[in-house]
Amino acid sequence: MRWALVKVCLAVTAMVVVAFAVPLGLVVKEMARDRAFAAAEREAAAVAPALSITTDRDKLERVVASAGADSGMAVHLPAGSGRAALDLGRGRAADRDIQAVRRLGRASTTTVAGGFTLLQPVALGSGEIAVVEVYVPESEVTHGVGAAWAVLAAVGLALVVGSVAVADRLGVRMVRPARRLVEGARELGEGRLGARVREEGPTELRLAAVAFNSMADQVVQLLANERELAADLSHRLRTPLTVLRLNAASLGAGPAAEQTRTAVAQLEREVDTIIRTAREAKPQTAAAGPGAGCDAAAVVRERMEFWSALAEDEGRTWRVAGVDRPVRVPVARADLAAALDALLGNVFRHTAEGTAFAVDVHNGEDAVIVLVSDAGPGIPDPHAAMARGRGSGNAGSTGLGLDIVRRLAESTGGDVRIGASVLGGTEVRVWFQTHGHETAGRGHRGAVRRRRTGKPVSIFNRLRSLP
Repeated sequence: MRWALVKVCLAVTAMVVVAFAVPLGLVVKEMARDRAFAAAEREAAAVAPALSITTDRDKLERVVASAGADSGMAVHLPAGSGRAALDLGRGRAADRDIQAVRRLGRASTTTVAGGFTLLQPVALGSGEIAVVEVYVPESEVTHGVGAAWAVLAAVGLALVVGSVAVADRLGVRMVRPARRLVEGARELGEGRLGARVREEGPTELRLAAVAFNSMADQVVQLLANERELAADLSHRLRTPLTVLRLNAASLGAGPAAEQTRTAVAQLEREVDTIIRTAREAKPQTAAAGPGAGCDAAAVVRERMEFWSALAEDEGRTWRVAGVDRPVRVPVARADLAAALDALLGNVFRHTAEGTAFAVDVHNGEDAVIVLVSDAGPGIPDPHAAMARGRGSGNAGSTGLGLDIVRRLAESTGGDVRIGASVLGGTEVRVWFQTHGHETAGRGHRGAVRRRRTGKPVSIFNRLRSLP
């Protein structure tokens, strides 16, 4: 916008300068010409009184010399009354031009080498016509024209430069608020919820800034409401539901046990419905800043303590490796715990009782890999399993579990892969980038998908059904 305004102002000013400067330059040139020929007419007029009185050669030579012989004046007397034709001074005009002036009886100008000549007819006392010739050099005709044109060019250039400077300042006044609005929108899109725009500039941009700030405030309020709702659902529903299911699994057979298990199943369906409804929202959260993260080994140990009780009830053997030393990952502890719960919950949900599983943590120079493998039947279509909201089609599946894990890994520049495990079933490999994760994710293909879909990680996605 800034350069477009400058270009438009430059074009308009240039056209105005040309429209006025060119005619004015031609007028200056014509005025210089008229001034030079007016001076020549005055010199010719100074000789006319003497010609009307006498035609004596000596007297006329003195008159011509006093009138301006240095300027190239000449007098052409016709022959008559026993007098031969007489030419005084240095004549430059052609004889036919002199005869034409005598015949027509009016002054004229002719072009000669180095300039022009003014031929002025003068009536003699005998009634004959003499011609006074005054030479006008080219330098006299163009005297002062170059300087005048230079002044006009300088004034025109100054006008153009001044108009460009004014247009540039106006463009800055318009573009700067627009750039702030763009930067504020980008910051808000990246999750920096404190981004606001100063309300300044033209009226339209001020109104846009007001609308943007109002929208940002609403986004913050919506996110706050979402976090409160998500925390309420997570603590009020999921935790009691998990306890109820663990207790129901140990009740054995009988009407009371069956009723308890039925109630737990109904609660699971209700929670799944809530999750599907909440998934329609599009909240945003900021990416983890430098220095943020948690100990993946500690989180794995903590979650395995939780899941080990259910594993023992179902007769599952399990193994954990790589958690004897701290392993830092650039994600929040709660996010990593939610991702592990989603993966382990899938193992318990989609494999038969007694199926073994394992969790391995590998710490590299610039990445941490978490492997969750089982000895179940495997996943026939890994690509479909990674699709958000698809699920397995079974009752109680929201289809968000693997999507939670994928988005968490992509936030660091990593990814998630599904393959065959050494146990014979499914292996989910979660790769977290630990070196330069703040910018690596921007170039990663997963991050590209995240920007294209416009659906950043939401806290609702962490509400995955636990078995």
